[in-house]
Amino acid sequence: MSAVVPVLDVVRAGPATTVQDLGRPGLAHLGVTRSGAADRGALRLANRLVGNPEGAAGLEVTLGGLAVRPSADVEVAATGAGCPLAVDGRPVGRNAVVHVRAGQVLTLGTATAGLRCYLAVRGGVAVPPVLGSRSRDTLAGLGPEGLRDGDRLPVGAPPPGPPLVDLAPVTDPRSGEVVLDAVPGPRDDLLPTALVDRLWAVRWSVDPASDRVGVRLALPHDSVQDGADPAAQAGAGSVPSEGMVRGAVQVPPSGLPVLFLADHPVTGGYPVAAVLLDASADRAAQLRPGQPVRLRTVRP
Repeated sequence: MSAVVPVLDVVRAGPATTVQDLGRPGLAHLGVTRSGAADRGALRLANRLVGNPEGAAGLEVTLGGLAVRPSADVEVAATGAGCPLAVDGRPVGRNAVVHVRAGQVLTLGTATAGLRCYLAVRGGVAVPPVLGSRSRDTLAGLGPEGLRDGDRLPVGAPPPGPPLVDLAPVTDPRSGEVVLDAVPGPRDDLLPTALVDRLWAVRWSVDPASDRVGVRLALPHDSVQDGADPAAQAGAGSVPSEGMVRGAVQVPPSGLPVLFLADHPVTGGYPVAAVLLDASADRAAQLRPGQPVRLRTVRP
């Protein structure tokens, strides 16, 4: 007799929940960006906790609000943003293996720190892959649609052997000022010197218009440089389109930087003044609107 294949019934989808794995690498020449989890480290950790391969598909939950009910017993782990986790209303630990019995409701509350929480289920979310990945690319419209109330998500076969770790001692994302490390260039020489100097000197603020494509930075309203810094009027010119990568710090004519995230375009026509280190690109994915940010130079 074959084993029961669990299904996750989506009781509440939350404001923005998508299926994500580690994306579609190697397809940029076809105009397809990698996409995948915005905070790759958090998804990898969730998968390791439940014994999945690191690239198994899980759920990326923006700001919380998700509730799911499994049709059979499952083991899950939630990582990333500080979303309170509960089973049938009973609080349970994050960054840890949690057993959820058939019919129980697992809920992720509103994030108290960070922006994106990752829910892994042992066996992975087994929606059909598109171009080798189960990730939703919000810019290109590839992969499974964002979750809606009433959706049913199949769970894959569990990997052999039990999970090896019960708990990961990690902290929540910072709620105050975040420092992101970046390597200067490759096109900072195409920008006015005042604009490049300002990039590293200013205490930026996260613009609410940010999404999975990128984090838009703005000058805080109380900044003495807002409207007074000559660099703000210097602007940045366009360049011939060239390849873009996750973590690229692009400077458009407004002079206000954009930090590219998982669903960034494959090419871009504005100078890239710096590129975030991989760990800092993960941290950028957890930034909330209005949060203060500084960029710090790291020499290769």
